[in-house]
Amino acid sequence: MPDLRQTRKNIKTSLAVLVGVDVVALVVLFSPLVGSTDSRRQELNQLWSELQVKTRQVEPLTNLPDKVHAANRQITDFYNKRFPAQDSQIATEFGKLAAANGVTIEQAKYPVKVKEEETGRLHRVEMEAELSGNYVSLAKFINALERDDMFFLISSITLAGEQKGPIKLQMKLETYLKAGA
Repeated sequence: MPDLRQTRKNIKTSLAVLVGVDVVALVVLFSPLVGSTDSRRQELNQLWSELQVKTRQVEPLTNLPDKVHAANRQITDFYNKRFPAQDSQIATEFGKLAAANGVTIEQAKYPVKVKEEETGRLHRVEMEAELSGNYVSLAKFINALERDDMFFLISSITLAGEQKGPIKLQMKLETYLKAGA
């Protein structure tokens, strides 16, 4: 038969330990070190808002590998579309734009200089051209040149004209050629 005295002693000891734990919990709850319920709630709200700010800050980094892959594809498409592989493509495109806008190419020198310094996968090609036409056609030509799929960068323009006849235009521009082409 079980010893009731020993069991009663064990129960009293357990109750004393539980009462001690309750007293410690009450002291911690009402202690000025922990703070009031309002201060804990304010701290929780502040931490929650900080979490939301941090989440918004890292949001652009989601799907980063997919974004890098898409950017690499766009760069490759840009190079293929905007930069010619042969210098004859430059002359063809320049002549096509001039003819489409009613501008006459009096003289053109391309390439004037091909810069051999490596800028990635491109070589800079400088061109000089003497053009003639009326003011409107020259303005449309310059606009078309700047908007063309092939990359043309106009560095200088000099206008010359006479009382009667077409306006003369001297233009210096540059474009880029794919390296190794």
